This record gives sequence, C-alpha cells and structure tokens, in this order.
Amino acid sequence: MTETSAPSQTSSRTPSRRSVVKAGAVVTGAALIPLTAGAGPASAAAEPAFLHGVASGDPLPDGVLLWTRVTPVPEAVPGSGLGPAAEVGWTVARDRAFTSVVATGTATATAASDHTVKADVRGLQPATDYWFRFTAGGVTSPAGRTRTAPAENATADRLRFGVVSCANWEAGYFSSYRHLAARGDLDAWLHLGDYLYEYGTGGYAARGTVVRPHAPAHEIVTLADYRTRHGRYKTDADLQALHAAAPVVAIWDDHEFANDAWSGGAENHTEGAEGAEGAWAARVAAAKQAYFEWMPVRASIAGTTYRRLRFGRLADLSLLDLRSFRSQQASIGSGSVDDPDRTITGRAQLDWLKAGLKTSDTTWRLIGNSVMISPVAFGALPGYLLAPLAKLLGLPAEGLAVNVDQWDGYTDDRRELLAHLRDNGIRNTVFLTGDIHMAWANDVPVKAATYPLSASAATEFVVTSVTSDNLDDILKVAPGTVSTVAEAAVKAANRHVKWLDMDSHGYGVLDITGERAQMDYYALSDRTDPNASSTWERSYRTLSGTQKVERVYSPVR
Repeated sequence: MTETSAPSQTSSRTPSRRSVVKAGAVVTGAALIPLTAGAGPASAAAEPAFLHGVASGDPLPDGVLLWTRVTPVPEAVPGSGLGPAAEVGWTVARDRAFTSVVATGTATATAASDHTVKADVRGLQPATDYWFRFTAGGVTSPAGRTRTAPAENATADRLRFGVVSCANWEAGYFSSYRHLAARGDLDAWLHLGDYLYEYGTGGYAARGTVVRPHAPAHEIVTLADYRTRHGRYKTDADLQALHAAAPVVAIWDDHEFANDAWSGGAENHTEGAEGAEGAWAARVAAAKQAYFEWMPVRASIAGTTYRRLRFGRLADLSLLDLRSFRSQQASIGSGSVDDPDRTITGRAQLDWLKAGLKTSDTTWRLIGNSVMISPVAFGALPGYLLAPLAKLLGLPAEGLAVNVDQWDGYTDDRRELLAHLRDNGIRNTVFLTGDIHMAWANDVPVKAATYPLSASAATEFVVTSVTSDNLDDILKVAPGTVSTVAEAAVKAANRHVKWLDMDSHGYGVLDITGERAQMDYYALSDRTDPNASSTWERSYRTLSGTQKVERVYSPVR
C-alpha cells in the first residue's frame, strides 16, 4: 500500500456572529501524549515520533482507511515544510497483541504531505474488529482499534455511532471525545463539521475567555496555517483516544475554511484589499489540502466530502458537502431565499442524493448534514429574547424570518428534496446534523406552516457543540437563564420541533435497529474542565415507517 494523502496549496479580526448559533476499553497510549505538546514535537529526540496519534476512517465491508503523522526530526513540525522523507510501515491484526497479523504495508511520509500518511487497506473481513499500528525508524506508534462495515447484503442487527460537531479548541476541552472513546461499543463515530475553527486566539472564545490558545495564534489563511492548526488539534489526548477507539466518518462545515463559507467566499474572508486574506480560491484550496492530509477521509470526487457508505441492509449513510457548491447566503428577509437558481447542494450533488435515496434498499437512509434542514420560524418573541437571538442568528432585531445559512436560506432545494421523499414513498430518512450549538429532535415537515396536518417527510437529530458557545454562553448569563424561555418560544412557533436544548455541550449516541433509530443525548458537566463528567440528558427515537420522533425515557444500554 502507498500513501494516499492529498497533495497543493496556497488578520485576525473579531468575527461577527454567524447566522446560526455557532454560538478504558479502547483508549490507547495515544491518550498519554500531553496537551503541552502544542503543534510540534514534545521532545528533542532525534528518532522519529508519532506525536499526533493514529486514526482510521470511512469503513467498508472489506477495508478501512488508516492514518498517522510521523515527525521524522524535531524541526519537522506541522506546517513547517521541513524534514526528510520517512518510510512508515503499517500493520493490521485481529488482536491487540498483534499475534494474528492479517495485512502489512508501507507508505512514505514527506514534507509535501506534511509527513502525514494514509493506507487504504482492503481484503479484510466484514463487521470485524481489527487493531492497527505504524512503525518508522524502529519506533512504534500507539495501537488503534478499527471496525469494518457489515457485508453489503448482510442483515445487521444493530449499529451504534457516536455523533459530534463544533469543537472549538480555545473554548474548552474535548471531554466528549474521551467519554465516547471509553464506551468501547461504537461501530464508528460521525463528525458533522467544524472539526476545527479558523479564528485567531481570542476571536471566538468561551464566554469571551480563552481556555487554551490556538496555534498558530493568528487567523489561519495559508496552507502552513491550516496544517499547523490541524496539528494542534491532534495533540489533544481525548481526540487521539477517540480516533484510536473507532473509525471516524467526517464531513466539513464552514470553519474548516472560514465562517459562513460559500462557493465564492466567506463572511470571515476579505479579498483584494491591502492586508486582506488573499484570494478565496487559494485559501479554500489550502484548507482542503490540509483537511485531506490530516483526516482519514476518502474524497469520492476530488475536493469534496460528499460520498455514501453502506452498513449492510440496515442503513446507508449519505454524507453531504454543503459548502463547496452553495450560492452566497441571501439577504435576511429577502425573497431570494426562494430563488430556484440559488442552491445549497449544487445540482450534481442534489441529483446524486435523490438518486441514492430512491434506489436505496436498506431499512434506514441516514444523511450526514452539516446545517439544519428543519424549518425554523421564530414568530413574535418578547424584545428581551428577540434581541439576543437576532444577534446570535445574524437576523434583524425588528423581526426574525429565516436562518439564511441553513436550508432555510435555500428553500427551493429543500422543497425539491422533501417532495422527492414524499412523492417516491421514501421512508426512514434521518438527517444527522450539527452546526447550531444546540440539541434538537425534529420532524421534518413538507409544509411547516400547516404541520401537523401536513406530512412529515423525514426526521432530524441535531447534536450540540463539543465546546463552542451557545445561547447563554454568548449572553454570559448562567445556564438556563435565557435559554429555557427561548426554547419554549421556539417550540411554540414550530410544532415539528419536539425538543431542543440551547444550553448544553456534549455529544450524541445513535443506535439503530430494524425497528427504530434512537439518539441518546449526553451533556458535559463543564466544557472548561479537562476532567468533565458526562450525564445522559434525553433520548428520542423514530420508529420504522413513521417519519416522526418520539421521546424515550432511557438510553440504549
């Protein structure tokens, strides 16, 4: 096997609030790497080092993508472009002791790929746990556990996925990852976007306080910048532990590039003027190159993350790229949100999604969706709620209309997709969403204005942020101060919203059987505490054939 990491390239400011609230069993030695390692090597040892852990991703019935980064010499820190090439061996075994080796190979880590390597290992058995590790210059990496998907036509009894989004390094610690890693029962984990953030230190902190500073300290713009930021993230012990515990299935949202990104630019990007951030095309190319170097993700089409994975006859998972092809966000309150020439998916991706949903023969059709598809109207809110919500959501203080960064700003695409589900009798479609720093459980109505008299075409589970600010964080008030009232007001104006939590940070666990898909929501005690505990908060499920969510009073065990 040879490396497959993608090869090309390439002002700090205080960001405006975006149009959504961006407001033991398998934990390996990777978890022992200290946070003080920063973006570079933790020691001056001359021998190679695996300072950024190991990872796997995009599981198939017969294979999985393996990833690591080697630091061949101390100066070869991420983004430096320094250091010699290094031969990296990889080994896959049926047991953690590596007494039953099933596959081996080599890859070359070079400065051209920031010394990252990927191995797309095939010939494995379906629905099977494997252990993997890397070697370089006589040094062995920590071991990781991965798992292949069920055979294409297998009748799988159950699938279990961790679900996360929105992990802002400077806003807190990644305890959500630690708790997911410690479970030891995940088939995979889904990262639904904002794996990292582009801001400079202090640009988007926790209630205005930097818990731990970014590297680099400035807003990331160049290829070296994005590489350095990825490198800093992958020194986190909890993130390393989760990557070593189960394969990841990841998509990007905007902060992998810049806030409120669209195909031709971003809110957090200034082009052309003196002191600006250069050409958007160069910046996004640099961000994408670093992403594919540093993430165990296959690009089904060059430069995108939309692709489809299958887990036997139980579920398939369509993963969307809602940044590379979208039109610029509409003006708030303008009729252009309904313009059929505007798109969030791009024509090719929407056709691909519709075709896959129509021809799917699995029980469940899961959609990895970076921004919320459920419509949200805020109606008439009291002034003391209207103003902070307007600030958080980038909407006018005089009256809330739509969230133009979500599917609400691209209603023609949404109508087409939901009508496709309804007209073709496509059932058991579940959108899995991040982005908004809140937890939601929604029916997805064909016509929200007349719901529940009109049909629900799908369901949606939205997970909150790992660390990024939510409503009461932005307002710097005690949890539950404003959010409790705002939650009730939003639910009253949107009958398809069955539950939302505007306050917590945490993660979800999605458990799927032939009879139901259930999301268990977990909340952290304190995102700024590296030893934060985790508590089950709520559970919702959708029963097969219903296209509606209902509350469940205990998590899946």
